[in-house]
Amino acid sequence: MGTRAIQSKTAFWITVMAGLWVTPGLALAQEAYPNRTIKIIAPVAAGTVADLVPRLIAEKLATLWGHPVIVENRPGGATNIGTEAAARAEPDGYTLLVSPATSLVVNQSLYPRLPFDPTAFVPVTVLADQPNILVARPNLPVSNARELIAYAKNNPGKLSFASSGIGTVQHLGMEQLKAITGIEVVHVPYRGLAPALSDLVAGHVDLMLDNLGTSAPHIKNGSLKGIAIASERRNPLLPDMPAMSETVPGFVSTTWFAMVAPPKTPAATADKLFAAVSDVLKLPEVRERLRDLYATPIGESPAETAAFFTRERARRHKVIETAGVRPE
Repeated sequence: MGTRAIQSKTAFWITVMAGLWVTPGLALAQEAYPNRTIKIIAPVAAGTVADLVPRLIAEKLATLWGHPVIVENRPGGATNIGTEAAARAEPDGYTLLVSPATSLVVNQSLYPRLPFDPTAFVPVTVLADQPNILVARPNLPVSNARELIAYAKNNPGKLSFASSGIGTVQHLGMEQLKAITGIEVVHVPYRGLAPALSDLVAGHVDLMLDNLGTSAPHIKNGSLKGIAIASERRNPLLPDMPAMSETVPGFVSTTWFAMVAPPKTPAATADKLFAAVSDVLKLPEVRERLRDLYATPIGESPAETAAFFTRERARRHKVIETAGVRPE
């Protein structure tokens, strides 16, 4: 056999053997997604609405896929700790992040340096949103937004408002309200929602812009006074509560919760996640549970979610710059 024939035959067997070695890898890569446990990181404390929403979605996804979907709470650092963990995860669709606006569209304008790039996450969908509501200690001598604004203008700097931290959605909402109306109200930041709400109920602070799901029970039992819903129109679950826009046109403050995947996650994986989550959000029991939390299911596509993030970043940046908000 000639040299050329031997080389040709050798090359043939090298190719065959290479195929045998590669085939298992190809088979593994082509396995259906998902085929094992998925972890959702929630960069918030357990028990909050921002924790309950991903747990609701995780439960239904586990049923749909037949694989466990767990929620891991990693609070702290203004949601940056959990978000960084998600950003460093493998981009294989088995670690996801469900976060409020803070880490995805706010903190990049608030902190000069972040250990992750919020714009690098791969959008999946906005799961749900809920309006914020302006609440007050029960004995504050105002009953609606018009009276509150008048009282604040007659008593500049004497009213205080609580928040769960500098740069949170609720803090920025109050700064926006101050800018629009010209009122002077002192900000008292807390390390979390629970202590802020506790001090408001105790009367140590006067006001708070809070998400409706958290404050509604306190309004119903009389431990807090509802002033106005921070949405474009009245909420059907509290039809007698005026919308802030009835007194302050154009003022809207909402809390939303979005699912994203780590940077470089394939678009096909994000699309598959979106399709599954979209189906979950259409389930009657899911919609009912969200209603109990005063939240509305959204389910925007990855492309729509990306465009939404862009708009939200610009809007939040403007408020931060105008109010001169800086982290502690």
